Amino acid sequence: MQIRQISIFMENRPGQLSAICRVLAEANINIAALSLADTSDFGIVRMIVDDHEKAKEILTGKGHVVNVSQVVAVCVPDRPGGMAEVMAVLDKAGASIEYSYAFAFHKGEKAVLVFRFADNATAARALADAGWMTLDESEIGK
Repeated sequence: MQIRQISIFMENRPGQLSAICRVLAEANINIAALSLADTSDFGIVRMIVDDHEKAKEILTGKGHVVNVSQVVAVCVPDRPGGMAEVMAVLDKAGASIEYSYAFAFHKGEKAVLVFRFADNATAARALADAGWMTLDESEIGK
């Protein structure tokens, strides 16, 4: 199972992330997960939001370059070793990870690992075959 994520390219200067968040808030778009990677000149904000189409339209209208891509999100127990167990499955399947980020909710209960793989479908299938629950878009942030 795969979910859609938006990636926003922005200049690396003060106020850029705040402006993006403000635009989404004004449009009543909820951010479920966020990752920010930067260089000296620009940043890439990756977000899972509750309405990626509307978010892309609004942010593009404000002059941002926005891309929608597929990622895989897997729910794991929020405890030491939770991620290591998932990584063992991915290693055995030969999954090539392009990037990843994670978030926990209900401390001590669940965490979500978000991955972009060279081959999302194969990695998601390996996770499912090993009994790991991958999430769909309606389950993120709940």
